[in-house]
Amino acid sequence: MAATFEVEILTPERTVLKADVISIVAPGSEGFLGVLAHHAPLITSLMPGPFTLTYPDEREEVFTISGGFLEVSGNRAIVLADAAERPGEIDIERAKAAEERARNLLKKRPALLDSDRAELALKRAINRIRASEKY
Repeated sequence: MAATFEVEILTPERTVLKADVISIVAPGSEGFLGVLAHHAPLITSLMPGPFTLTYPDEREEVFTISGGFLEVSGNRAIVLADAAERPGEIDIERAKAAEERARNLLKKRPALLDSDRAELALKRAINRIRASEKY
């Protein structure tokens, strides 16, 4: 049996998950990264995207995260995310409305638009829509 480590996914509202896993694949700021048991310590920022866990029974579970940070240390991984949800928890209509709002803002480009924030909102919405359709 593969070695396991503890992963915890936290948002400001709740503890989304605390479990033992054999691997995670996270959407890092420089690309996707994998973590196995006894990984070297690291801290990295996360981008909106799928966060995949593999459990000891080899079952996979995918969460959609809105970005945040991942810390790996002492055979434990902690994700601090603005939002994290299982695909079945996603309100698809709300995600589509958020995508439309972000696209409209980016198209109109009002004078006081924070374009980085609008682009991040668009990425989060697209991530949620894809996750709800794919998983």
